[in-house]
Amino acid sequence: MTVTLLSPRTSPADLRRPRLGFLGLGWIGRHRMEALSATDGIEIAALCDPSPEALSAAQTLAPGAWASADPEALLAQDLDGLVIATPSAQHAAQSIAALERGMAVFCQKPLGRNAAEAAAVVQAARRADRLLAVDLSYRHTAAMAAIRPLLRDGALGRIFAVDLTFHNAYGPDKAWFHDRALSGGGCVMDLGVHLVDLVLWALDHPKVVDVQAHVLAGGAPLDPEGAAVEDFAAVTLTLAGGTVVRLACSWNLPAGCDADIGAAFYGTAGGAALRNVNGSFFDFTAERFNGTQRDCLAAPPDQWGGRAAVDWARRLAEGEGFDPDAERLVTLAQTLDAIYAAAGAAPVQEQSPLASVL
Repeated sequence: MTVTLLSPRTSPADLRRPRLGFLGLGWIGRHRMEALSATDGIEIAALCDPSPEALSAAQTLAPGAWASADPEALLAQDLDGLVIATPSAQHAAQSIAALERGMAVFCQKPLGRNAAEAAAVVQAARRADRLLAVDLSYRHTAAMAAIRPLLRDGALGRIFAVDLTFHNAYGPDKAWFHDRALSGGGCVMDLGVHLVDLVLWALDHPKVVDVQAHVLAGGAPLDPEGAAVEDFAAVTLTLAGGTVVRLACSWNLPAGCDADIGAAFYGTAGGAALRNVNGSFFDFTAERFNGTQRDCLAAPPDQWGGRAAVDWARRLAEGEGFDPDAERLVTLAQTLDAIYAAAGAAPVQEQSPLASVL
């Protein structure tokens, strides 16, 4: 099925076909490429990955695209935007390099391994007046599309408690995820980032006023001086206005299913929750609660995985430049930094020199 990039306020004459490059063509990079290739308004112009197998697989979708294993050569191409799906330690430097060459950027999370890296990317986007977005994809589920208006319109009253959960029974299989210098952190950086973003975005970006956290590796407190990362975290955030947020995330937890994912919002006039179905990573319901009663607001199927990328491409096609909301990405990174600091595991140091990661 072809997906249009037109918004209700846009005519076909207003659109141009952005030439996009794709840096990093593993599973997630190819999935986002497939979602964008299904639209009617972009050109897949360039592909880059160090793996010949990944390049070959991507070329089946875009056989006429320029292809290379060299990121520097990719950045020399005539591109309007770059989709980045590389290891986390490379995100900030590669995003800045693309922005400084006049490309808009759509980057996998996290934008940086800490707030300093994220802020440097946002500053580069502002200087270049280029559109910057991060693949915070759970915002784009039909379930959250049903829940967020209830929160913003006050239909649930004052939200006083939120429970956030993301347990992945497998955990990542790439070695770099488990090296703190390369990943920036473990399950908090990989999964918790989505949960923190959801609650801040859904509640219209309240200030976080207190953070308490425990992070474990193999069932013991994480060594703050070591290279290992956490595989379990339990966090309590207190938001301005008094909302208490409980967050739990993990890799390889014996949860009895593939994944346990949820975001439940409790207010003085009712509640609502996003929850995954039967351990699925992809199928979600949304329900509204009134006492002991519940009503379904959304249910599978819902092809949500590529919507964040498609939204970015649409805005790019419409000629949108720097979006001040990108500053929220720094706030998100600051909150993750605060979680690690509260657990006694300070965030990793600022990004390595650009040449070392390109």
